[in-house]
Amino acid sequence: MEKSAKKQIYLYYCMEMEELAHKIAQHCDSIHLQSITWGKFDDGTPNIFMHNVLEIRGKHVAFLATFSPDIMFDQYSVICALPKEFAASFTVVLPYFPTGSCERIDVPGQVATADTLAKMLSHIPRSRGGSPILVIYDIHALQENFYFGCDVLPLLETGVPLLLDRLRQLPDANNITIAFPDDGAWKRFHNKLLLFPMVVCAKVRQGDKRIVMIKKGNPEGRHVVIVDDLVQSGGTLIECQKVLTAHGAAKVSAYVTHAVFPKQSWSRFLATNSDGSGSPFAHFWITDSCPVTVKAIKDRAPFEVLSLAASIVDSLQI
Repeated sequence: MEKSAKKQIYLYYCMEMEELAHKIAQHCDSIHLQSITWGKFDDGTPNIFMHNVLEIRGKHVAFLATFSPDIMFDQYSVICALPKEFAASFTVVLPYFPTGSCERIDVPGQVATADTLAKMLSHIPRSRGGSPILVIYDIHALQENFYFGCDVLPLLETGVPLLLDRLRQLPDANNITIAFPDDGAWKRFHNKLLLFPMVVCAKVRQGDKRIVMIKKGNPEGRHVVIVDDLVQSGGTLIECQKVLTAHGAAKVSAYVTHAVFPKQSWSRFLATNSDGSGSPFAHFWITDSCPVTVKAIKDRAPFEVLSLAASIVDSLQI
């Protein structure tokens, strides 16, 4: 049986995602990058022009997005406009779902912004081919899948295969233990990492303080890799590193899919010596889902970027 030809994808993108868009195109000659002029009127409102829209009629169209607050409305406007250009199908790739950690209400008055954003994305217009597809990587809480309405098809992907490929390349690949900073991370990722011994940490109250302790597993003598979906200030990762080292870990590394790092909090992880040493983490792997961070930490040890490009190419072929 002959293999079916790859879909020709016409990929638009926001400027912050330009580097990742070009990596995606380099991975597959069926990806055709398209351009958008992102202008502003004098009052600051968007003045946007999508180029070559007549050429995308009857074609498979995608948009690569990053929803930082100052450019979210601009991109959402484009996302709502592109399917109306008679696209055969429409896919939005939003690697990082930025409101994912605000997914529930614990006390009256809190706003579950994850639900709000999911409702917005559920109202993307249909293309000629039907409902739009929404590709998201390692969403913070799996139940958020149910926040989306029936008019959008969420495709929840993961960056963990990138980590697995990288771990196989390490000289101590046979001495790896995976650690999770809390039960939530264990629930999200443990079934993807079953080949490794595991350590589960937890925050417990000790007097007036909450401290990190090892709940399960033994890190002694092992290269321990802490795995989580995202990092903000990084405080929990640092506390986990300290307790793992105190319990005999030979060295500690970390992987997060989404390196948010507000207020340049990535700086607390930097190596202090020219040879790359001086950081408590041997390696710190992230993906390119958060482009501002990727640009800031480029070539700074111990950080290493694992690109989602090839995985996104596969998702666009579904």
